[in-house]
Amino acid sequence: MIWFRNADRRWPFLWEDASQPAARWHGAGEGPAQYLADTADGAWAEFLRHEEITDPVDLAGIERDLWSVEVSDDEAPAVPELPPELLAGGLDSYPACRAVARKLRDGGATALEAPSAALVNGGARGEFVRAGLVEADNRDGRVLVLYGVRPDLRGWLCTSEGHPSERLLRLVRPF
Repeated sequence: MIWFRNADRRWPFLWEDASQPAARWHGAGEGPAQYLADTADGAWAEFLRHEEITDPVDLAGIERDLWSVEVSDDEAPAVPELPPELLAGGLDSYPACRAVARKLRDGGATALEAPSAALVNGGARGEFVRAGLVEADNRDGRVLVLYGVRPDLRGWLCTSEGHPSERLLRLVRPF
């Protein structure tokens, strides 16, 4: 299956050590944790949300790489059982998410799949070409978190030094 990763253009598309800053599904020193989105829009939304970018003027200054990453269908991600308000919550929801992820990893999980907190409900819809671009039907976004170093994952650079479309700003759930 193909997933998407937004990355700082100065670095590889995956983390290789525990120096990674803490995030929703892992704490400080618990990395590496590879965060992937099921759509390119979802990968951009994760970046926009974390940087708290809401103004279209700020999009032109973004220069990031967007990668597609092949993940084996054999990877069986655990699914965290949390209420929707925690799964999509702001920074104050991170401790609860990290605790559940830690418990899943302690139980042997090497991957976790959850709803995208960065995209609004239905925001992973994409677009169709029908006499021009039109929004596709609503679809919810997903995030896959792979724990540990992953030298076996193959990635393809989709966009180098790119920036997201202004269209995405209305699809991002702000903190």
